[in-house]
Amino acid sequence: MELRIFTEPQQGATYDQLLAVARCAEDAGYGAFFRSDHYLMMGDVSGEPGPTDAWTTLAGLARETSRIRLGTLMTAATFRLPGPLAITVAQVDQMSGGRVELGIGTGWYAEEHSAYGMPFPPLAERFDRLEEQLAVITGLWSTPAGERFDHDGRYYPVRDSPALPKPVQQPRPPILLGGTGPKRTPRLAARYADEFNLPFASVPDTAAQFDRVRAACAEIGRDPADMVWSNALVLCCGRDDAEVARRAAAIGREPDELRANGLAGTPAEVLDTIGRYAEIGSERLYLQVLDLSDLEHLELVASEVMAKL
Repeated sequence: MELRIFTEPQQGATYDQLLAVARCAEDAGYGAFFRSDHYLMMGDVSGEPGPTDAWTTLAGLARETSRIRLGTLMTAATFRLPGPLAITVAQVDQMSGGRVELGIGTGWYAEEHSAYGMPFPPLAERFDRLEEQLAVITGLWSTPAGERFDHDGRYYPVRDSPALPKPVQQPRPPILLGGTGPKRTPRLAARYADEFNLPFASVPDTAAQFDRVRAACAEIGRDPADMVWSNALVLCCGRDDAEVARRAAAIGREPDELRANGLAGTPAEVLDTIGRYAEIGSERLYLQVLDLSDLEHLELVASEVMAKL
């Protein structure tokens, strides 16, 4: 089981705070630093000093870290056109020496679209656009050097593209898809994803969705063993109940609720929860860290949980 750090900067974070977390995660031995791709806070928080752009952040981190992998859970397909997004991700991959991963989804948060003037189509159209974006992005990256790429699409037609620049990672940076949709999500994952991620889901719900994606892989003749299977869970770990309660209070949550729905408790409890996800096939956990000032939290989990996996 690999552990990765996952942040939600729209809740209120500066680039310097994110850099401190990324460097701490790298030094502690985590596999990756990921961040959400949102422009508006959620819940009863101010969101100050304001949002940071996901790919601008990752470009900076690419030059200020050396080992840790970098990515998004999940870039919203509604935010960016596929051609420019393929260029951006390829460039950040070059800047990082080949450490970038692209998590991408339909986009779901209507309020952030209206807050910043971005169109928000109905769900069916968002899925259509996501599927076409995936075709364009992977097509641009996989076109051999010196050849041209065309795509006959409804939303994103491409004509005579030189398909440059190329990412460092070949055949491409890993693509993550995820979510709980029962039909189109598994089909898209089977066709395009290198990793399938299920956020904030119970063990039974995770097992059911993993089975749907495995079935979709079988339908197109893909070996499900080619896919990486992962979860994202909120983290709240402490050496004892008092430390767990303090960390839960810092993020406005209750310890019992976090134990039921997240990755929470003492290191022994956290290890037990990780074991239950591993039993149903999860290979990677994204630890959602909400208090970015508490770097000791990351260090504790690295020494008392990750070291024992």
